[in-house]
Amino acid sequence: MFKLKLHWQVFIAMALGILFALIMGERSTVVTPLGTIFMRLLKMIIVPLIIFSITSGVASLGDSKTLGRMGAKTFGYYFLTSFLAIITGLLLTNIIKPGVGVEFSGMGGDFDPASLNKPDSLAGILIRMIPLNPIKAAADGDMLGIIFWSILFGFSITRLSGKPQEFFINFFGYGFKAMMKLTQGIIALLPIGVFGLITTAVANSGIDVFKAVGKYIITIFIGLSFHFLVILPLVFFIFTRISPLKHWKAMASAFATAFSTSSSGATLPVTIDCIENNVGVSNRTTSFVLPLGATINMDGTALYECAGVLFISQALGIDLSISQQVVVVLTAFLASVGAAAVPSAGLVMIFIVLGAVGLGDHPGAGVIVGTMLAVDRPLDMYRTMVNVASDSIGAVVVAKSEGESNLYPNN
Repeated sequence: MFKLKLHWQVFIAMALGILFALIMGERSTVVTPLGTIFMRLLKMIIVPLIIFSITSGVASLGDSKTLGRMGAKTFGYYFLTSFLAIITGLLLTNIIKPGVGVEFSGMGGDFDPASLNKPDSLAGILIRMIPLNPIKAAADGDMLGIIFWSILFGFSITRLSGKPQEFFINFFGYGFKAMMKLTQGIIALLPIGVFGLITTAVANSGIDVFKAVGKYIITIFIGLSFHFLVILPLVFFIFTRISPLKHWKAMASAFATAFSTSSSGATLPVTIDCIENNVGVSNRTTSFVLPLGATINMDGTALYECAGVLFISQALGIDLSISQQVVVVLTAFLASVGAAAVPSAGLVMIFIVLGAVGLGDHPGAGVIVGTMLAVDRPLDMYRTMVNVASDSIGAVVVAKSEGESNLYPNN
């Protein structure tokens, strides 16, 4: 039976929402609960998704010896490129200021800006990462605390052996698979959620609501393009002394797959094929670097989350201090590590970054995120391609550093 792909369903839902709002006027707010329910479903899965995805990802690294020479190089590369992507998003959003002057109806509410998290120093941020009570951190939605605990607990599992280690790896691995099924089920409801959210946004603010989102789209597009066409090729050339054009040509089919599927995980088999057969990287390197990259190396997602949160804060008329922007940078990196390699995972993760600076419960944040959701699909396709590009370059950088010399044999 013919079924439209999700992005077409979203576009149709957006168009129907706009028409419904324009035709029905104020009466169209009858569908507001659809958007509210969808947003609550997204927020509902954040804490368990973080706990299971990060813990299982770290624990599945196996013996702690895996975090040796190759592991250090791989993680060092992932940190470098993710950090560069986040800084790009941060600078662009502060320069272009896509959210300044944007007006949405129903954004004010009773929110007190003084309730924002305001760490006074980098030390304060690091201290805040350590939860006094992990269970309370989960109940309160303390994202930094949850992520920190999950990473430490996952690493502790790698220090176990035998049946205890096997039990925990299976437990969190199966838990992650179950959460992925739940996440995919909720994301399948995206067209319904978009219909409700867009209808409400247009009914309250009119069609002008999309002008602001247009500036936001341009900001994200410029950021992703700069990272894809300038930063990654530069990093590639510095570490390999090979022309980036050779790599782009070798990875063409993987990029096309990433763009069409919006999933680093679904693209992984094609990425491995391109890296091994077109680039000439050994299976020893690809089997370690690429699956890990598809799980934790999300440059495009990190850039999107950082720029998206700053856009939302600007639209709400809230100036984030330097220390708060440092929290955004740190949380965007950690959240991108925890982002699942499936379509629209960034939709869930952006709430993590919002929560880290205290904007998660702002009544207007949901209104803006709802509008962002409607135009997210093409951006999601592009940032997935950026994610895969970074993963593939990482494999070549590590291979080159490990002494592999027979690279790009057909170029």
